[in-house]
Amino acid sequence: MNEPRNVFDIRRYIRSIPDYPKPGIIFRDITTLLASAHGLRAAVDELIWPFLGEDIDYVIGIEARGFILGGAVAHELGKGFVPIRKKGKLPWKVIGKDYELEYGIDRIEVHADAIGEGDRVLLVDDLIATGGTAAAAIDLIRESGGDLVAAAFVIDLPDLGGAGKLRQMGVKVHTLVEFEGE
Repeated sequence: MNEPRNVFDIRRYIRSIPDYPKPGIIFRDITTLLASAHGLRAAVDELIWPFLGEDIDYVIGIEARGFILGGAVAHELGKGFVPIRKKGKLPWKVIGKDYELEYGIDRIEVHADAIGEGDRVLLVDDLIATGGTAAAAIDLIRESGGDLVAAAFVIDLPDLGGAGKLRQMGVKVHTLVEFEGE
């Protein structure tokens, strides 16, 4: 985790909901962060600062909260935005990647022509937990010929190991806050 540059406490704007979606899980809800003008601004500013001098062609966001944050990051960086969506949501030719969930298999997709050979991209999402979705997105980016600059997340759940998994894949990981536990 990189320490945010300012004193704004992003963490206090994230709501923790116990026993959702099932007993024993604490859901980290960023809708309260997004609803705060100051919270949203601080989160976007802190997501972009390490990449202000980077050569980036596109920001890629993972459905759904990654669209909100990724779109804002792309706008602030003056770059285009590419969505990675759940299966069956994109209207053009796609490439996809299956990944494991604790309760089964899911699939994400990107338009086959969205990322070109050598395009430098920044992956953005709200949270990194086990890393399954992010790893599948990284595989899609790399299979498309893209060069992944880094992956940036508001929240890291370090006990679940996702950020470490991405680092083992050779990915630079930038996160703003950590929450212990699941």
